[in-house]
Amino acid sequence: MTSERDVRACRPGVQAMDRRAVPLAAVLSRPEGTAAVRPQPEPDRPADALAELQAGNRRFVTGQPWYGHHRAGAVAAAGDQQPFAAVLGCIDSRVPVEAVLDQGFGAVFVVRSAGQVLDQAVLGSIEFAVVDGAVPLVLVLGHTSCRAVAATVDALRNGVRPEGARGHLVEQIAPAVQAVGDPPDHTAAVRHHVRRTALRLREWEPVRSRVGTGALAVRGAVYHLDTCEVELLP
Repeated sequence: MTSERDVRACRPGVQAMDRRAVPLAAVLSRPEGTAAVRPQPEPDRPADALAELQAGNRRFVTGQPWYGHHRAGAVAAAGDQQPFAAVLGCIDSRVPVEAVLDQGFGAVFVVRSAGQVLDQAVLGSIEFAVVDGAVPLVLVLGHTSCRAVAATVDALRNGVRPEGARGHLVEQIAPAVQAVGDPPDHTAAVRHHVRRTALRLREWEPVRSRVGTGALAVRGAVYHLDTCEVELLP
């Protein structure tokens, strides 16, 4: 649950709203907003695409987003899509990718799996974005307090592999957890797993050839739940 501290951290200078003070009917009856639909950014170089995502996160952090995800934006983008980046994020409900990067409809391909774990469906989705969508950037976006990483730490500590498909998640995250020492540091494990995932993507053939020509970049980043900032990893 979002606390008053969380709201203030993500929106500097803004006091937390008491939800009980606003009747639901009043919220549902509000118009969608009157601001003009902003044009979608169209960066065609890796550095420019990355700069746009960073700028969007800064707008989000300072409480000045450009995109409200209103119906007008969806309608404007309904005819075609020309995304400028693909973002591989976690399924965590606290990290909605388009919101934290302040991007509108049609701007980014978003692929999500627990702990940004790669499997055939995820790889196929990224391949579609890179080959068919010709995006110049793939961003692997992890986040602090990742439960998938925490579950892997617990599994390695207890020596008990989770049953079912969750065991696959632990197997994929385990090398990053093991690489940061014993006992493993959760934050360090998150960062190492992001870097490792980005490296695996760079070495994967559909991506590698495009990275080699400079047409594509693969970067890793971590979203901080307490400050709402995206930290780009070296």
